[in-house]
Amino acid sequence: MTRFTLTITATPADIDELGHVNNAVWVRWIQDIATAHWDAIAPPEHRAAYVWVVTRHEIDYRGNVVAGETVTGETWVPEPPKGARFDRHVRFTGSDGKVKLEAVTTWALLDRATGRLLRVRPDIAAPFLA
Repeated sequence: MTRFTLTITATPADIDELGHVNNAVWVRWIQDIATAHWDAIAPPEHRAAYVWVVTRHEIDYRGNVVAGETVTGETWVPEPPKGARFDRHVRFTGSDGKVKLEAVTTWALLDRATGRLLRVRPDIAAPFLA
């Protein structure tokens, strides 16, 4: 599998009334790292023809992150897709080495022009499973 990493620093806008990164921000970061992975690895013709949508998030919040703190996100696709869907794993680790969040998200492939669900062909999945 091809792992992908992204570093993110929490801004004051990411912080909720409890003084740490809001849960909705974590969901946005999960989408940000998944999108960045797709953009970095998928060939241009695939990026132009297809779009991914989330069908499910399973998130375990393991620690807090405050404004100015940096986390390193890591994502990977451990198994081949099933039809139109595949599971993406995500982990964010703080600069202290502790895991702050772990997630498994299910994504579905759509034809960008028609909005229709598509089976993930082996050539689309291959760059993420190599």
